[in-house]
Amino acid sequence: MSAQPSRSHSREILALAIPAFATLISEPLLMIADSAVVGHLGTSELAGLAVSTNILTLLAGLCVFLAYGTTATVARRLGAGDRAKALSGGFDGMVLATLIGFTLTVALVAFLGPVIGAFGVDHATADAAHTYLSITGWALAPMLVMLAATGVLRGLQDTRTPLYVAVIANLTNIALNIALVYGLGLGIAGAAIGTLLAQTAATGALCLVVLRGMRRERVRPAFNPAGVLASARDGGWLFVRTITLRASILLTAFVAAQMGAAPLAAHQVTTSLWNLLAFALDALAIAAQAIIGRHLGASDPDRVRELTRLMVRWGIGAGIAFGLAIAAAAPWIGWLFTSDPAVHDHVRNALWVVALTQPLSGVVFVLDGVLIGAGDGRYLAIAGVITLIAFAPLALAVHLMGASLPWLWVAFAAFMLARGVTLSLRARTDHWMRLGLDM
Repeated sequence: MSAQPSRSHSREILALAIPAFATLISEPLLMIADSAVVGHLGTSELAGLAVSTNILTLLAGLCVFLAYGTTATVARRLGAGDRAKALSGGFDGMVLATLIGFTLTVALVAFLGPVIGAFGVDHATADAAHTYLSITGWALAPMLVMLAATGVLRGLQDTRTPLYVAVIANLTNIALNIALVYGLGLGIAGAAIGTLLAQTAATGALCLVVLRGMRRERVRPAFNPAGVLASARDGGWLFVRTITLRASILLTAFVAAQMGAAPLAAHQVTTSLWNLLAFALDALAIAAQAIIGRHLGASDPDRVRELTRLMVRWGIGAGIAFGLAIAAAAPWIGWLFTSDPAVHDHVRNALWVVALTQPLSGVVFVLDGVLIGAGDGRYLAIAGVITLIAFAPLALAVHLMGASLPWLWVAFAAFMLARGVTLSLRARTDHWMRLGLDM
């Protein structure tokens, strides 16, 4: 390959990855800001936020296929030269997101007490979690629709619009949280109200952008049962894959909850920072989903291979940089969230483990994005089950042995290693490179 195509590929990746990076890190930054605002209310409130965000992240994360599936579908149809059909398929994904969102909201509200009780936390922590979730649970439907709408725009190779909406919404959310928590003295309920309002407004803005695009292409926004069912079917394997990922994260939260309020609060801080790093690395995965899907749709396997190799190299480099940054910040960063020395010590030690695993994470996120963009959901689902089976005994061993929080993150590092092995083995083959509209 010549230097010129490599530069062209780099520009193509950066044009999608940089806005996606800013969009993705805005979410964990918001979580960090929420943790800082709520953390100064008390350890129980911060621990309650940890329980709540793990539940919401689990439910929204299980439905991330709404974004990933629509990205791959829309990008492949766009690569095949049918923009109208791409938008139509994306709208079907948004309708599916609405149906799933309202169903999950009703279920969460009905079983809120038992869901929180499953974490086995103390009464004060449970009360804080109940207060937060009883409000933010109603943001689930808007949250899922926003995932699907974002996937549509990414598939259309537009990562800038979601960035603008996310930044404005998250800054508004932070301002509302501070005003409602401390200005009006609403406590953790104020943080929940601010999140609900900002999330709903952001969803409305993205939906408006998609609908305007459909009108320009003369695509009628109508309920299409066959299209919705196709979206559900295509996303089924990604749903299974996502279950395995979220189950592993939920398992870490469960084990941390058994360690006590201070380790659980530290786990919330560490998870927030890990999410920041993960979303930053996932910017390359988002670019991979959109670019790989489009070039496979255009039947260009040589470019797919070159782009994959390039993005893997970038993933490793970004992982090294992020690891060095988090290692340098580990000794002091805990004080930004709480004045409790016990929580601070747990955060510091856990973050050193997180720092060491970042280069591996870079490879994992990039290859995951490549295979999602290729529509290789079946393999991802099977590989996810295998890695979860490998991880679960390690996490439970940490619990049974009464080990400290850093050892829980060591076990999670083994989970990431298992993911890296299964993804690398698949990427070395040609089985995932289906060309044209064949997904």
